[in-house]
Amino acid sequence: MQLLDPNLKTIEITNDVGDTVCHVLDSDMVNAVNAALAINRPLLIWGEPGIGKSQLVKAVAKELSRPFLHFVADARTEARDLLWHFDAVARLAEAQLNRNPVFRGKADPLAIKNFIVPGVMWWALNWESAQKMAKQCKRKEPDITGSNVENGVVVLIDEIDKADTDVPNGLLEALGSSRFHPQGLDEPVTCCGQKPLVMITTNEERSLPDAFLRRCLSLHLSFPAESGEQQAFLVKRAEQNAVNFPALNMAVFTEAAAMLVEDRQNAKGRGFYPLPGQAEYFDMLRGIQRLSQQTSRPAMDYIKELRTFTYQKHPGFHAERT
Repeated sequence: MQLLDPNLKTIEITNDVGDTVCHVLDSDMVNAVNAALAINRPLLIWGEPGIGKSQLVKAVAKELSRPFLHFVADARTEARDLLWHFDAVARLAEAQLNRNPVFRGKADPLAIKNFIVPGVMWWALNWESAQKMAKQCKRKEPDITGSNVENGVVVLIDEIDKADTDVPNGLLEALGSSRFHPQGLDEPVTCCGQKPLVMITTNEERSLPDAFLRRCLSLHLSFPAESGEQQAFLVKRAEQNAVNFPALNMAVFTEAAAMLVEDRQNAKGRGFYPLPGQAEYFDMLRGIQRLSQQTSRPAMDYIKELRTFTYQKHPGFHAERT
C-alpha cells in the first residue's frame, strides 16, 4: 500500500477549467488521507464550496497513480446509481430488434444481466468484473491514462449532502464490506485486489446519517476566520501558482485578495450565502491574466471591473444599485 509522503506540500493537477495548477496540501490533509488508506475507511471531507475539497481528491489520485472516478450527487441520486444501473432503453431497443426472426436464435437476449451498467463503486471494487460487464452491455470503460488500476482506485463522491439521506444509508454495505449484489446477477460484486480509496465531499447543507458518519473518517477544510489570515491564505496560494499568472505581480495578488476579504465579510454580515472564497479568487486572477494579455491595459485596472462578477455574485449586492 502506497501512502502520501508526510512532507508533501503541493501536487500539480489539471483543474476543472483545464488549467494546470499546484494544489497546496497541509499536514492535516496528508495525515487524513494516509489514515483512510491505512484503516480502509472512506474519508468524508467537510468544507464550504470552493475551498478545494474535490481538487484535493483529484490531487491524491494523481500522486498515488490511481485511476480517478468521479460521481456528483444531486437530489435525484439513488444509492444504486453509484453501484450499477439498469439500462431500460437499451433493453427496449433489443426487444424491438427481436421482433425480427433473424435475432431469435440468441440465448436470453432480454435477460436483465445483459443490461446492467457498472457504476463507479463497481469499477473501484472489481475493475475486471466491471470491464466484463461493460463489454457485455456495450459501454466504454473509464479513461485511466497515466494511472495504474493495480494501485487501486480513488473514488470521489461529490456533494453527498445534495442527495437524500437514503443515499449514504444505501452505500453502507458497499463501503463497509466492499461488496454488493446487482439485480439479475448470480454472484455479488466483491473487492478484488487493492481496496479503493473512497473520498466523499459535503458542503454541510444537510445532515448525514449517524450510521454513515461512523463508517467514515472526517477531514474539515476551513477558510481562515481572521481577515489578515484570509488575505495571507489567498496570496500564498497565488504565489505558489504564479507560473499561471505571468502578467500579474504581488501587488495584484494582494489587492485582489484584500477585495475578496472585504466582500466576504460584507456578505457574511448580510447573510449573502454562499460566501466568496478561494475559487472566486482564482477566477478573478485568471480573468485579469487573460484580459490583460489581450489588451494594453494594466492588470490592476481589471480588479474593480471584475469584482462585481466574481466576488459579488449574490443579488443582494446589486439590489441597492437598482
